[in-house]
Amino acid sequence: MIQLSVIIPCYNCAEYIGTQLEAFAHQEYSQPWEIIIADNGSTDNTLEIVRQYQQKMPHLRIVDASGGKKCAAYPRNVGAQVAKGEALAFCDADDEVFPGWVAAMGEALSKYDFVAGKRDFQKLNAPWITEACAYREGNGVQFGHYLPFAGGNNLGVKRSIWLAAGGFDENIPVADDLDFCWRVQAEQNVKLVEVPEAMIHFRFRDTIKGMYKRWYGFAENDVLVAYIHGFSFSWQDWLNNFVMLVARLLIKVRSRVSFARWMMDLGWFLGKISGWWKYRHVRSQVMARKKSTPSACCFSHDD
Repeated sequence: MIQLSVIIPCYNCAEYIGTQLEAFAHQEYSQPWEIIIADNGSTDNTLEIVRQYQQKMPHLRIVDASGGKKCAAYPRNVGAQVAKGEALAFCDADDEVFPGWVAAMGEALSKYDFVAGKRDFQKLNAPWITEACAYREGNGVQFGHYLPFAGGNNLGVKRSIWLAAGGFDENIPVADDLDFCWRVQAEQNVKLVEVPEAMIHFRFRDTIKGMYKRWYGFAENDVLVAYIHGFSFSWQDWLNNFVMLVARLLIKVRSRVSFARWMMDLGWFLGKISGWWKYRHVRSQVMARKKSTPSACCFSHDD
């Protein structure tokens, strides 16, 4: 019986998927395990590369996840639905797992219901990119304005827990992992446990434009997830962020690294504003539900 299913969502990852699969080809684990590539409709030669690895990795499967939304949540859910393992481990196609990652995840999920690994930023990124991006990036289990959370690129959960949670929310374009972490803990009273031995090499965006877009998307969807879970934002939040953004521009932007950091801050600020407007209907539901049932925290966000 398969004990662990590793699920990798991918879309047009031909440039990186070989690096990740090569790392998996050298993993060792005492229990039966499998890898599932959940393809979200790639149009490059991603699947050709994966099929080449199937020749030496018979436990590597490809599943078609092209029929739904172009987001990480949909292929993650498709992969989890067909997984044979009692435990599920999620990572991304453009990263690279450390030696021993599979064993660390498998052993952790034999003890705990919900786990997260950690990330190294050095190997897959140019030094200036690591210096620019790492200051904003959390690592392992992180703590925000609600419950602990971790990224979906290094996350493990018992299959029964995933089923009870209803999987990842496919209506959240980005930050579905944040929402999933909060729902599992809040609704099922399951603790998120950090597993330092489950390490991945993490790949940042390699252009300033890409960094800006990444944090814009995070911020926009951070607002959505906050609203879904019953949180709102005051005008003081926006004012404090704006003042900090201007201060950093005037004081700290002196190099490519500092400019990249400022652009990520700008993306975060503008993404927050966009999310505030784009998901205002969710905010209205929050306010209405709070008035009628003050203890409620979760809301529908379909248009």
